[in-house]
Amino acid sequence: MEAIKQQVFSPGQLLNNHCTSCGPIAGSPEELHQFHKIQKGFSNQFELFFPDNLAAKTIVVIPSLTLDQEVLAKLEGALHYEERLLCLLMLLRMPRAHVIYVSSMPIDPFIIDYYLHSLPGITGFHARERLKLLSCYDASMVSLTEKILQRPRLIERIKQFIPPNHVAHIACFNTTPYERTLAVRLGIPVYGCDPLLNYQGTKSGSRRIFLQAGVPMAPGAGDLKNYEDIVRAVAAIKDMYPKLKKTVIKLNEGFSGEGNAILKYPDHLEKKELFDWIHHNLYKEIIPAAKDMSIDLFLRKFKLMEGVAEAFIDGETKVSPSVQCRINPRGEVTVISTHDQVLGGESGQVFIGAHFPANAAYRAEISAMGRAIALVLKKQGVLGRFSIDFISVKVNGVWQHYAIEINIRKGGTTHPFLMLQFLTNGHYDEESGLFETPNKENRYYYTSDNLQSEAYKGLVPQDLINIAMFHGLHFDGATQKGVMFHMIGALSQYGKMGIVCIGASPEEAYSLYEKTIEVLDAETAVR
Repeated sequence: MEAIKQQVFSPGQLLNNHCTSCGPIAGSPEELHQFHKIQKGFSNQFELFFPDNLAAKTIVVIPSLTLDQEVLAKLEGALHYEERLLCLLMLLRMPRAHVIYVSSMPIDPFIIDYYLHSLPGITGFHARERLKLLSCYDASMVSLTEKILQRPRLIERIKQFIPPNHVAHIACFNTTPYERTLAVRLGIPVYGCDPLLNYQGTKSGSRRIFLQAGVPMAPGAGDLKNYEDIVRAVAAIKDMYPKLKKTVIKLNEGFSGEGNAILKYPDHLEKKELFDWIHHNLYKEIIPAAKDMSIDLFLRKFKLMEGVAEAFIDGETKVSPSVQCRINPRGEVTVISTHDQVLGGESGQVFIGAHFPANAAYRAEISAMGRAIALVLKKQGVLGRFSIDFISVKVNGVWQHYAIEINIRKGGTTHPFLMLQFLTNGHYDEESGLFETPNKENRYYYTSDNLQSEAYKGLVPQDLINIAMFHGLHFDGATQKGVMFHMIGALSQYGKMGIVCIGASPEEAYSLYEKTIEVLDAETAVR
């Protein structure tokens, strides 16, 4: 699968764009050896320094979405998704911790102040002294990590800003051969999975892991390579399940459901006609989930990335929960949250938002399945945060769960949970499935990366925060309830941003979301 990653990201092409004397050749045995040596020492760093809030440490945040940029371009405001990891600025509440945050384009200082203002127990000035913001000044549709690697002097500046007495590591969205190269160039470990193991987090790799963990999954087939493989797979699925209405075809490395497509089977199709109909009509009948993605582009990306075909799980009562887990450098497995995802788009495949925690009726069940999957991943050497998505349907009063995919990266449910954790200094109890603050109160939230309206275009970050303050929406540290925004940089151009609404009950959390929309709509109605 490493070969597939090389094809998608072409790390060898890097050598034409930057100084090769800065380190070993990208992807070479020497680089692999150095990377594994650096990562091996991370376990000691984790054990000695991570539990100590007074330890001298530097976190280098690289919020690069190192995914296929052509597919990612279909996501409006994709560049501003780099702002989602600004939640890690909350690490500055540790008084000796430093954060170096690198972005493609400079981030509005007002947005930085917004986060630093929310730090519990630390003044904004004290935190700012320990924060270094760096930028590539490059808005092109190339991943941030590639941009950094094309700028050796920027890499040197990152090194210079790590104090000599500090331990340091990289925090990133996902790890690919590019992040591996950057870790070696910087000489510090990355808190993430070795790219050699990334296959486990593809749609095809996920199905293999589910099988090993003994967890139910949607009927289907993985490791499909081309159009003919898709035809055979969707025909076989329909043949096995004659009443099936739809099949989902997924790119191995899709993002937020944007790499999915739906095929609807025609009614009253005779079994003997099935294969011929699919063979001749698949091309014009599949519907990509991503807005403005053509069938040609979808099939071209499928040939490059490979993928799966799965039965579309349906039911009168249907939900899409997820479990977020972490494997730390000592090999300890922790279930850190459950969510009920909200999916939308024409095909119902695109991630819109999530409720935390998942419904009490089944969160213990999916948590146990998530742990079983995490234990298999641990044996294979996976490190860091990852999430497992499910489709769950209620049949005769009983919930049935089907594992859908593993995302070995930070995802749409990572940053809101981190915000809750950092803002309240609380903890998640795996046994109860609830989040508890230090004063023994439970907190819930609703989050979305897709709060969007044409009417919001033209609002700059200052406008948004002023509106939130005037209407009493902003998160209040005293009550530990309220609203936090993210991806604010996308608001003016795209009318889009992210939101985390924290309340003392699921109903209160969602009512804060509804109130925010009501307020914003009223404030922008005149325009």
